[in-house]
Amino acid sequence: MAKILIVDDDEDFVSAVNLLLKSNGFDVAIANSRQEGMEIFDKDNPDLVLLDVMMDEPDDGFVMAQSLKKKAKNIPILMLTNVGQVTGMDFDKDSEMVPVDDFEQKPIMPNILLEKINQLLGK
Repeated sequence: MAKILIVDDDEDFVSAVNLLLKSNGFDVAIANSRQEGMEIFDKDNPDLVLLDVMMDEPDDGFVMAQSLKKKAKNIPILMLTNVGQVTGMDFDKDSEMVPVDDFEQKPIMPNILLEKINQLLGK
């Protein structure tokens, strides 16, 4: 059973994704901030991270993704955000600013989220 760390401060989104993932056999850890996410990552060694961008700071997700890739280059990160809608700017994965494995806008359909997760986990 793969362990997924959700790092997002949107309680409704986290609750829905947590329910979806658990009902599909995943073990889930939840963090509501970058700091909490880094602590749980170090303690729990998840198999995949679902990461928001805007939390306490507007760029928390970008900063956390950069930190995670320095610690564990192989950890898959799926960034789920509505930062593009809020800022009017287009963001996507890249090697330096947004070092994630996939980047999707919220809201995301549950079947697409599960498909992305399974792809990143190599299933």
